[in-house]
Amino acid sequence: MQNLDQHLKEAIRYFWATRTKQSERQGMKTGQRDAGLRTAVTGGKHLDGFISLCRDLLVEAGLSEANVYWSRQRELPGYFRAEKNWDLLAVANGHLLAVIEFKALVGPSFGNNLNNRTEEALGNATDLLAAYRQGAFKPSKRPWLGYVFILEECKRSLLPVKVKEPHFSVFPEFRGASYAKRFEILLIKLLRERLYDGASLLLTSKTGGLKGECRSPSPELSFQTFIAGLEGHARAFANMR
Repeated sequence: MQNLDQHLKEAIRYFWATRTKQSERQGMKTGQRDAGLRTAVTGGKHLDGFISLCRDLLVEAGLSEANVYWSRQRELPGYFRAEKNWDLLAVANGHLLAVIEFKALVGPSFGNNLNNRTEEALGNATDLLAAYRQGAFKPSKRPWLGYVFILEECKRSLLPVKVKEPHFSVFPEFRGASYAKRFEILLIKLLRERLYDGASLLLTSKTGGLKGECRSPSPELSFQTFIAGLEGHARAFANMR
């Protein structure tokens, strides 16, 4: 995709601008804000810039726009549950090509939300891949599974976090790791275990984010690397037709 860096900046700006508007709107209605800016999350739409970017890339790679689902018909069967509503799907000629989930976390509460996001990411991938192995998506080859996470970069997310070890020791990489580092460890392990084919972690502050600024803590988790994998998978399928 041409001008990827510019498109990424626009998606980051949209993310922060939309969150800010949703929070202000809710504050005007109720006279108070939900703890942890929950309203800005439950309002949705703040990740639409990233969804649109990936949708456009899939179309540029040779898929028909009718093969990319982002606003409706996003349900897929699971193995441990009946179905899940994903954020973006690519389905062409009866083949499930790509499945992508987009998540974000803004403070002040990181601890419990980190655990929840970890369980979601693990559970969603495990369920989808089990359904694939059981033939739920025949005649598809294994779909390309992607995960994009946007994390607020702030003092609290960058400070070392204590671990609790009442019975057994945690793995050494978690000792002294910040919440941001824990997310980095999570996504790299998800890739290494082949639970996901592509993953991106983007750190962005509110002040810098409104200017489109963000960074990835690892080249392996950069948005550019994520997009390259997705684009290559889509082009390979488009060229086979």
